Amino acid sequence: MSLTVPNDLLEQARQGEIDDAAFVACVRDSLPYAWSMISELVKQREHSGAEFADNHTPPPDEEARGQLLRCLASDAMRGALERHFDVRLAFQNCHRVAVFDPAATGALRDFVTPRAQILNQRPELVDC
Repeated sequence: MSLTVPNDLLEQARQGEIDDAAFVACVRDSLPYAWSMISELVKQREHSGAEFADNHTPPPDEEARGQLLRCLASDAMRGALERHFDVRLAFQNCHRVAVFDPAATGALRDFVTPRAQILNQRPELVDC
């Protein structure tokens, strides 16, 4: 299961739309490793003023890896986090998450190319 959904949020969803804040809180509480990594990258990017910040450290275990994959593979979760943090997220493999300034063009374009994906591959990442 991707998210642990509180009963009140589930009931709210059954009744109609839910707001981003409630959904983001659910993602934060359900996927703490993914939330922590993305939050830290946002802080790094803001502090440095760079167009982007990215992670190069593999997750500590399969649970953490699964959190990243579930979070970034979901259009709803990814979109909610992008709106919440006012960033653009990009993802290359089991751990190479990047947060971009929403106005970034060149750095983002370079990060999401097939060339960048190929250059990011290493034998130890085959099963990630």
